[in-house]
Amino acid sequence: MSPVDSSPAPTVHAAPTSDGGTFADGIRSRWWWLGLAAAVVAVVLALLWTGATGVAQLADPGAFTRWGLPIATTIHNLALSAVVGALVFAVVILPKDLKTRRPHSGKAKTARPANLPEHPAFARALTLAMVAGGVWTLSAIAVLVLTYSSISGLALAGSTEYSNMLVFFMTELPVGQAWLMITIVAAVVTTLVIGLRNISALAVPLVLALLSFVPQALIGHSASSADHKGAVNSLLLHVSGASLWVGGIIALVVVSGALGKITAQTLKRFSALAIFAFAAVTGSGIINAAIRITNWHDLFYSSYGQLILAKVAATVALGVIGYMHREWIIPRLEGGKNADGATRRLLWQLIFVELLIMGIVSGLAVGLSRSAPPQSRELVAESLSPAQILTGYPLPPELVPSRWITEWRMDWLWVAFALLAGAAYIAGIVKLRKRGDKWSVLRSISWFVGLLSLVYITSGGTAVYGAVLFSAHMVEHMALMVIAPLFLALGSPVSLALQALTPRGDGSRGIREWILVLVHSRYSQVITHPLFAAANFSGSLVLFYYSPAFKLAMTYHVGHELMIVHFTLTGYIFVQSMIGADPLPKRAPYPLRLLLLLATMAFHAFFGVSLMMATSLLSGEYFGNMGRPWGDSALVDQQTAGGIAWGVGEFPTLMIAMGVAYMWSKSDARETKRKDRAADRNKEAELGAYNDMFAQLAQRDEKLSHRGPALPHLPKGQQETQDQHDAGTPTSGAPGTTRTEIGGPDTPDATQGEAN
Repeated sequence: MSPVDSSPAPTVHAAPTSDGGTFADGIRSRWWWLGLAAAVVAVVLALLWTGATGVAQLADPGAFTRWGLPIATTIHNLALSAVVGALVFAVVILPKDLKTRRPHSGKAKTARPANLPEHPAFARALTLAMVAGGVWTLSAIAVLVLTYSSISGLALAGSTEYSNMLVFFMTELPVGQAWLMITIVAAVVTTLVIGLRNISALAVPLVLALLSFVPQALIGHSASSADHKGAVNSLLLHVSGASLWVGGIIALVVVSGALGKITAQTLKRFSALAIFAFAAVTGSGIINAAIRITNWHDLFYSSYGQLILAKVAATVALGVIGYMHREWIIPRLEGGKNADGATRRLLWQLIFVELLIMGIVSGLAVGLSRSAPPQSRELVAESLSPAQILTGYPLPPELVPSRWITEWRMDWLWVAFALLAGAAYIAGIVKLRKRGDKWSVLRSISWFVGLLSLVYITSGGTAVYGAVLFSAHMVEHMALMVIAPLFLALGSPVSLALQALTPRGDGSRGIREWILVLVHSRYSQVITHPLFAAANFSGSLVLFYYSPAFKLAMTYHVGHELMIVHFTLTGYIFVQSMIGADPLPKRAPYPLRLLLLLATMAFHAFFGVSLMMATSLLSGEYFGNMGRPWGDSALVDQQTAGGIAWGVGEFPTLMIAMGVAYMWSKSDARETKRKDRAADRNKEAELGAYNDMFAQLAQRDEKLSHRGPALPHLPKGQQETQDQHDAGTPTSGAPGTTRTEIGGPDTPDATQGEAN
């Protein structure tokens, strides 16, 4: 459990009843709908400005579809954002219980109540998630049906033929499949939110809701552009960041009347999330707009570009308001300066303005998605080369050593991850130094080298040529498994987070608390177990390359990204279990670690040799049809990949083995020093006792050497008695003898016993 403070439970203040106190302690419910109204007005004006709702010349689905689809999409986006924001507040921002759980003191322990009353803000957040989830599900169905009507050019109808065509659209075409998947996810998330109240369990629908952005990005307006990977990844970052930001504002407005005294800490926590969301939205928006608009004239003089400029202006205004919250309002609330007066009123007034601007931005975004860019950058099927058909990009020039460095194709998803992870790491170091603590410079260097290597592996020459050459793909794969994870694991990010983050005392779960939950979970105990980590590290190679997963990773963008995630995590967990310093549920002893490393080295060698000796292509329909006029044949290149898998995989593993051996020697040295210090403290008591034992044994041997000869023909019982007597041990039960104490004076009875 996380530590708790002893401050009194937060008091809930009801909103004033007078109109003049509308923004004193929150925003009344009748004002919430103005945000939705602003979004609808914005999308209508944007569509009129660009003319996107004009009557189609070839097949027009009707005015209901032309206007209903963008409005339904706007409601869908806002409902999804509300679900995400409400679940984020419930899972990582708000305390669940009205009264803080306190540890028991003293010998007398009383049973804790099974169900403490929920905090009103937490209850409101879950109510918002349930209601918004229902709206999300219904709006997703509406978007699905209206999207088919728009694409087919057919007005809505209830005929059997129309229904059969709609089913075909949902099950066979990518756009229909994507919206069907979103609808199913929405229904599942809504059902889970209705039935769950546990914080750990609520993390599941939150993750599912965030995953629903993936199909939206794949079918987005810019997904068909020439830079498919850049467009999809930037759009995924954009909609995810926008949803967290917009949803957070919606959740903050809805729970505002129930926050009470926890307003300052809630704002501070949401402000930290909003900073990263603002950075993601701004950066990804610029990248995505640059893919669709390539010159300044189109940006300033086309209706599409002018909508982008309006959206940028609204985003900047939101950033300014966020800066005011963080630098002026939150410090005043924490310091108690006029916290119940003008500051609180201004706080909720600014949040209300944010809600309106967020609605406008959401409407502009839908208007942009329904409008055509000033010039099309879509691929023309007639002019595509075999490499473009398979990869989506032109065939790169012939591979020479210099092009490993000069050829780049940015994967913005992993660039964003590296920037976020690097900024968080720096923030942790700064916080430790402000507190007077230190952090290893070598660990910091290792972490940033790992991030840079990850960016290069996913965006540099390995990624460009890995899409057309099996050998380059194997370099990318091995680097993902053993090079980037090696440096990342040595950076010890979990240890830094646990040291830098302050434990929460109000019953909510922050990043630190969630890290501890994950580290001690059963799932972590399984995947970080040394045997499982080693088996996963080695077995994933065979399961990946000799199964349909290889083809999926090379053919589909999502499959490729999942490949990167899986093998990076697999390598990270394996390295962490071998030489990492972060906390794990269980670590193997050093001899077992070396044995596992030797086994993985042998397995890598076996896998590499099997590829080198193969006479048939793996995924031959992909690498065999690339149409390369340069380089080795596909089979020879695959055999080269086998040598790379053997060589590149063995060297880092050998380095890890050397690290394990070094840690083993250091552990033995520390144990020796510990024993020496213990000996110094007790003045060699253990060694003295050891020597005394040998001295007593020597005295006994000397005593036995002077005894008389044993009687050869005595019965067994008498012979044992005689031996015990000669050794000076007490005897009992022998005829004619009495009990004798060792070292005691001679007595007549004892003398008589000897005579007998």
